[in-house]
Amino acid sequence: MNEIGVAGERHEVGGRLNNRAENSHQPFRRRERAMQRFRSLKTLQKFSSVHAQVHNQFNQERHLVTRPVYNQRRSAAMADWRALAA
Repeated sequence: MNEIGVAGERHEVGGRLNNRAENSHQPFRRRERAMQRFRSLKTLQKFSSVHAQVHNQFNQERHLVTRPVYNQRRSAAMADWRALAA
Protein backbone atom coordinates (compact mmCIF):
# COMPACT_ATOMS: atom_id res chain seq x y z
CA MET A 1 0.00 0.00 0.00
CA ASN A 2 2.87 2.37 0.69
CA GLU A 3 4.25 1.74 -2.80
CA ILE A 4 1.07 2.73 -4.61
CA GLY A 5 0.49 5.68 -2.32
CA VAL A 6 -2.84 4.73 -0.77
CA ALA A 7 -1.61 4.86 2.80
CA GLY A 8 0.09 8.22 2.17
CA GLU A 9 -3.16 10.17 2.46
CA ARG A 10 -4.66 9.92 5.87
CA HIS A 11 -8.39 10.04 6.34
CA GLU A 12 -9.18 13.15 8.36
CA VAL A 13 -11.61 12.56 11.17
CA GLY A 14 -13.19 15.21 13.34
CA GLY A 15 -16.09 17.53 13.86
CA ARG A 16 -17.25 19.89 11.13
CA LEU A 17 -15.10 18.35 8.40
CA ASN A 18 -18.16 17.54 6.30
CA ASN A 19 -19.78 20.92 6.85
CA ARG A 20 -20.23 21.62 3.13
CA ALA A 21 -22.30 18.46 2.75
CA GLU A 22 -24.36 19.21 5.83
CA ASN A 23 -24.99 22.81 4.82
CA SER A 24 -26.38 21.70 1.48
CA HIS A 25 -29.07 19.77 3.37
CA GLN A 26 -30.19 22.73 5.47
CA PRO A 27 -33.22 23.79 3.37
CA PHE A 28 -34.46 20.22 3.38
CA ARG A 29 -33.98 19.91 7.14
CA ARG A 30 -35.77 23.24 7.68
CA ARG A 31 -38.79 21.96 5.74
CA GLU A 32 -38.62 18.66 7.59
CA ARG A 33 -38.65 20.44 10.97
CA ALA A 34 -41.64 22.56 9.96
CA MET A 35 -43.58 19.51 8.80
CA GLN A 36 -43.29 17.85 12.21
CA ARG A 37 -45.60 20.46 13.72
CA PHE A 38 -48.49 19.73 11.36
CA ARG A 39 -50.72 16.67 11.28
CA SER A 40 -51.32 16.73 7.56
CA LEU A 41 -49.52 18.04 4.52
CA LYS A 42 -52.61 20.03 3.49
CA THR A 43 -52.58 22.18 6.64
CA LEU A 44 -48.84 22.72 6.25
CA GLN A 45 -49.34 23.92 2.68
CA LYS A 46 -52.13 26.31 3.70
CA PHE A 47 -50.03 27.75 6.51
CA SER A 48 -46.93 28.03 4.32
CA SER A 49 -48.70 29.94 1.56
CA VAL A 50 -50.10 32.53 3.98
CA HIS A 51 -46.90 32.74 6.00
CA ALA A 52 -44.78 33.28 2.89
CA GLN A 53 -46.89 36.23 1.78
CA VAL A 54 -46.80 37.89 5.20
CA HIS A 55 -43.09 37.18 5.64
CA ASN A 56 -42.27 38.68 2.25
CA GLN A 57 -44.21 41.81 3.19
CA PHE A 58 -42.27 42.41 6.41
CA ASN A 59 -38.83 40.96 5.59
CA GLN A 60 -37.10 44.06 4.26
CA GLU A 61 -33.50 42.78 4.41
CA ARG A 62 -32.21 45.47 6.73
CA HIS A 63 -28.56 44.88 5.91
CA LEU A 64 -29.04 45.98 2.28
CA VAL A 65 -30.56 49.44 2.81
CA THR A 66 -29.97 52.53 4.90
CA ARG A 67 -31.91 53.17 8.09
CA PRO A 68 -34.26 55.86 6.67
CA VAL A 69 -35.16 53.70 3.67
CA TYR A 70 -35.72 50.72 5.97
CA ASN A 71 -38.01 52.76 8.24
CA GLN A 72 -39.97 54.04 5.25
CA ARG A 73 -40.48 50.53 3.84
CA ARG A 74 -41.39 49.16 7.27
CA SER A 75 -44.00 51.91 7.75
CA ALA A 76 -45.48 51.19 4.34
CA ALA A 77 -45.66 47.47 5.16
CA MET A 78 -47.43 48.21 8.46
CA ALA A 79 -49.88 50.52 6.70
CA ASP A 80 -50.67 47.78 4.17
CA TRP A 81 -51.10 45.26 6.97
CA ARG A 82 -53.45 47.52 8.93
CA ALA A 83 -55.50 48.13 5.78
CA LEU A 84 -55.81 44.39 5.19
CA ALA A 85 -56.63 43.61 8.82
CA ALA A 86 -59.29 46.30 9.11
